[in-house]
Amino acid sequence: MPPKTGLTDKGVGAVSDADKDFVIKVRLAGLWEIPAGNMAVEKSNDPKVVAIGKAIAAQHVVLDKLDRDAAAKLNIDLPNTPNSDQMFWLQEMRQAKGQQFDQIFVDRLRAAHGKIFPAIATIRASTRNDAVRKLAQETNQFVLTHITLLESSGIVDYGSLPTAPAPANPGSGPVPVDGQMLAAASTSGGIPGVSTTVILIVLAAALVVGVITSMRIFRAR
Repeated sequence: MPPKTGLTDKGVGAVSDADKDFVIKVRLAGLWEIPAGNMAVEKSNDPKVVAIGKAIAAQHVVLDKLDRDAAAKLNIDLPNTPNSDQMFWLQEMRQAKGQQFDQIFVDRLRAAHGKIFPAIATIRASTRNDAVRKLAQETNQFVLTHITLLESSGIVDYGSLPTAPAPANPGSGPVPVDGQMLAAASTSGGIPGVSTTVILIVLAAALVVGVITSMRIFRAR
């Protein structure tokens, strides 16, 4: 079970289209990964794969309940059958045997978890709704656990996993450039909110004060 987060889930806050899509996708994940996990228990001859399948199926039952509770709070309609891709993957597993089954089971689930992992982070960081935020927090814990379980099988085909897209601006860093700061740096020697004109006036005034002070000192002598 995920650790207690202290987050509320009263359904407070605006729900975006991305939030709704996330809640639906969590439901879809359970609709195919629960039967996939059960198949691993029934069909695999590898004790590791059997244990992985059993754990993933059981944990998705828990996650599915959390997802349905959140959907009920937010009046989001959920599907009751897997989508076409997921049904195809399940059919692949039904037709496979032995090591071929193990490989299909591990690779399909590892790829699916890797695909949804960054999407969960986006929702967790951006949602305005507390129920979606808590669900994303909990889902993240489950998905990371499942990725680790699948990789513990030792048969993940990492070469078949999709690669990350190239960064749009390599080396630019994650911190956005502040336009005001750039403008300040180009007009005022790097002091934000102060123009070059103001700096020149201040310097001129200081020069005048310095000259007057010097004249008074000379006269005093």
